[in-house]
Amino acid sequence: MKTHAQVVVIGGGVVGCSVLYHLTKLGCKDVVLCERKELTAGSSWHAAGGFHALNSDPGISRLQAYTISLYREIEKLSGRDVGLHFTGGLNVAATQDRWDFLRADWARHRVLGLSTHLISPEEIRKLCPLIDTSGVYGALYDPMEGHLDPSGATHAYAVAARQNGAEVYRHTRVIEIVPTLKGTWRVVTEQGSIEAEHVVNAAGLWAREVGAMVGVHLPLIPMEHHYILTEDLPELKTAPREIPLVLDLDGEIYLRQERKGVLLGVYEKDATPWSLAGTPWEYGDTELLPPKLERLVEALSHGFKRFPSLENAGIRRIVNGPFTFTPDGNPLVGPVPGVPNYWAACGVMAGFAQGGGVGLALAQWITAGEPEDEIFAMDVTRFGEYASKHYTVAKAKEFYARRFQIAYPNEYWRGGRPARTSPIYSALKCANAVFGVSYGLEVPLFFAPKGERAEETPTLYRSNALTPVRDECLAARGAVGMIDISSFGKYEVSGPGAAAALNNLMAARLPDVGRIRLTPMLAPSGCLMGDLTTMRLGADRFLINGSGYLQAWHGRWFAEHLNRPGVTVGNVSDSLVGVTIFGPKSRELLSRVAQEDVSNATLPFMSLKAMDVGLAPTLVARLSVTGELGYELYVQAPYLSTLFDTLVGASEGLGLRQVGMYALNSLRLEKAYGIWSREFSRDYKPHASGLFRFIAYDKGDFIGREAALRDRDTVPEKRLVCLAIEAKDADASGYEPVWQGDELVGFVTSGGYGHCVGTSLAMGYVRSDLATDDSPLEVTVLGERRACRVCTQAPIDPTGGRLRS
Repeated sequence: MKTHAQVVVIGGGVVGCSVLYHLTKLGCKDVVLCERKELTAGSSWHAAGGFHALNSDPGISRLQAYTISLYREIEKLSGRDVGLHFTGGLNVAATQDRWDFLRADWARHRVLGLSTHLISPEEIRKLCPLIDTSGVYGALYDPMEGHLDPSGATHAYAVAARQNGAEVYRHTRVIEIVPTLKGTWRVVTEQGSIEAEHVVNAAGLWAREVGAMVGVHLPLIPMEHHYILTEDLPELKTAPREIPLVLDLDGEIYLRQERKGVLLGVYEKDATPWSLAGTPWEYGDTELLPPKLERLVEALSHGFKRFPSLENAGIRRIVNGPFTFTPDGNPLVGPVPGVPNYWAACGVMAGFAQGGGVGLALAQWITAGEPEDEIFAMDVTRFGEYASKHYTVAKAKEFYARRFQIAYPNEYWRGGRPARTSPIYSALKCANAVFGVSYGLEVPLFFAPKGERAEETPTLYRSNALTPVRDECLAARGAVGMIDISSFGKYEVSGPGAAAALNNLMAARLPDVGRIRLTPMLAPSGCLMGDLTTMRLGADRFLINGSGYLQAWHGRWFAEHLNRPGVTVGNVSDSLVGVTIFGPKSRELLSRVAQEDVSNATLPFMSLKAMDVGLAPTLVARLSVTGELGYELYVQAPYLSTLFDTLVGASEGLGLRQVGMYALNSLRLEKAYGIWSREFSRDYKPHASGLFRFIAYDKGDFIGREAALRDRDTVPEKRLVCLAIEAKDADASGYEPVWQGDELVGFVTSGGYGHCVGTSLAMGYVRSDLATDDSPLEVTVLGERRACRVCTQAPIDPTGGRLRS
């Protein structure tokens, strides 16, 4: 056994073997894998082995498509049969909502490059003679779905990796992981120790234990999962071809052919976590959990109605095996914050659909410093400290039980809430706020009318929030609105080296003292890493604001690039909270309670000043994401209730209205302002996104400058635009295709209704030659093409006069 390796991968399931293979594929040959027992001796061996490219997140969908395309390659390289069955897959809709959802998905697949088809009940029966299509509207058919041999695929990765120079150590359980004084890791195993520059936790069911070895809590738990294998069925004995993999989404079951019978799996409502105290090291190989058929009665009854011949079929085998689930069902991938060169590749519930993509992304990250694709939906940093063990159990159970239920775009599930609340949460609740959640924090979405229930009806169409959100928007444009901004991410960077370090980190020039500037961050590749706002509090003191759910993500980036002498970085997101007020009467409101002059001459646009607002020591920043005159007011957490009460108490006659995030979204769309994770992400570069306007190409060196210069001098294929859509009763939400005739020319990134202009609006990327004219275009909304046009200027106040008033 080696005593030194560049990378040690812990875990010999499909994910660990994929990581090992991809590291060698990208040129990293000095790599080893340590497996506790035999390869696949965790969840991989008893997996159903299904694969599909369909996913609601485009980054994950691309990696799943890559995973599927890779199987032929590793089969050829390794000489191992992976048991590929490209049967195709059917997602069946038995309700109108589900059919609308699948029609919308089908349109989005055009953007993602997936060749799916909508088919009729008659076509369903031709593909799958077992199914009763009574009440079925249709199905989404994906020809690239199917299943494989889990053991064959896992061993194929391992063989291909060994052929590239990797070593695999079986029966080599990792006992301890110890940091060395050299900045490396000493991986202690039952067979000896290995010094490693990098450690990858791909330990699957034991990922929690391998995380605990370095003091890390990973939010994942094993869940029991059942499927049954039937005896041979008469319909399949004489069938001319294998039936497709079928997801009966409304019945919440899945089915595929196994020999001349079927494999039928369920996600029962009574989700059962397994081994909460920790996974026993001795578990594995061919060990299964005792079946609990009583829990499956309801789900199986649905299955027998949809597939009548199964009711009398003999059961050949019942499988109840644990799989790991995270709070949102997506994997945990990437460098773990605060633990240098320790990487996560775990929580991969759909290992044979995602394992190849996870391996590729992580290997790119280790060897090149960043993955090629935007994969925040899998990034280990998407959860914060709020993701405790209790929270993880609650959310994982909820996700499991709702595995096949429609995830409506306006629906926030109840599990694990409320975990975190703002100091004015109770006041907002008393005002009839309807809350969503961001990074575990309750945030107001809108305020229901007095006397009505504070809830929103989940729907694909415009909801009961439409009227109150309209009233909030009109009040903000006509008088003054106020919203809690405690959810913003806020970081204080200070010290004698702060300015130099930030000047290298940010692609824009830093603001002068007392001023504010939008400061994009770039990766070395030139891809966007942040659309931050930087406020300069002093010569060596800065406050940086960004999206609250990116706190750990930004924190990891800051730790990598600001960790130098003379620089102190602190996350003050929880201690520094606040509200923002905006609208034509916001200055009058502030002037009633501020102890200093807040006129435009004293506090101009994009400036800031510390002052007392009532009894609250406040940092007042003159800016607004609504396009209106506005102020962000930041205070220490104990003062927020006082600040809130002071503003409300002084608002008589001004028409102050509490507003929520839905109104904020509508107002920013009317100004054609982009936001992170929608218009801006690692998928985009400055030129296409329009953020090049804020980049100081001539200021000297900064991270990503060379790539940014190349990007500046290249005409992008697509540019970010605002679209006005002739929508009916639903709005675009993201990744809907944009058409010119029959040509796909772009896609939507976000959308909503512009209440103050009376038009459905969206942001999106369209072909560059169409970005500055009024060519007739169309966008597919819930399966129907709707006429749209490019707004060559912001629908409201295109010159920005209101902001600067």
